[in-house]
Amino acid sequence: MTTARSGNTVSSLMTVRAAIRSAADPVYAEKVRRFFKTGPGEYGEGDIFIGVRVPVLRKIAACHRDISLDEITALLCSPVHEDRMTALIFLTLRFKKATQEEQKKIYTIYMEHTRYINNWDLVDISAPYIPGAYLFPDGKSELTALVKSKNLWERRIAIVSAYYFIKNRAFNPVITLSEMLLADREDLLHKAAGWMLREAGKRDIKVLTDFLDKHCRNMPRTMLRYAVEKLPERMRKRYRTAREV
Repeated sequence: MTTARSGNTVSSLMTVRAAIRSAADPVYAEKVRRFFKTGPGEYGEGDIFIGVRVPVLRKIAACHRDISLDEITALLCSPVHEDRMTALIFLTLRFKKATQEEQKKIYTIYMEHTRYINNWDLVDISAPYIPGAYLFPDGKSELTALVKSKNLWERRIAIVSAYYFIKNRAFNPVITLSEMLLADREDLLHKAAGWMLREAGKRDIKVLTDFLDKHCRNMPRTMLRYAVEKLPERMRKRYRTAREV
């Protein structure tokens, strides 16, 4: 097994998995299984949780950040949700300090393993910071292609990746992607699009109100509710009323 040395410690897939398992809490695991909808027919059906909180996983990743990319990829392929979460934390940490060539490799690993990025928390903790950052500023076409995917989580990766663009005041991608999701049937995507529109509105309210003026009457209710959440009450009421007319 490949290992990497950091100071007096040796990080490997085995040591990382052992650290995650040592922090497992069966009581918390049962709670999060319900929260992340792992029952039959639910969006997280069959996912395995062992009950480790994200701040703990971040500490584990910080202590073992010298683990190899090959072993991070193996961790990402685990059936255990917390393993996959830790792998994505590793990748985001690695991406920030990577060379352009290394960033391309991380992005490629990410996009080749989207079937393992299969719940909203896994998407949200990683999409802005890997595909979003990698594709900025000229990767809108890649996001619009991804949002057409038949895979729910790839569509969420597309819209949540737009957060990196939004933080850099590039609003066109979120408008285009949100328009493409207006007819989507998945509530999780309506939430994500509304969230991204809200974030755009925090930085430029006209971007949000122009979208709402054009689409509020045909927006899914959830998307509208999330999008207007931070607007003044009179504006929220106006858009909600227009939606119901």
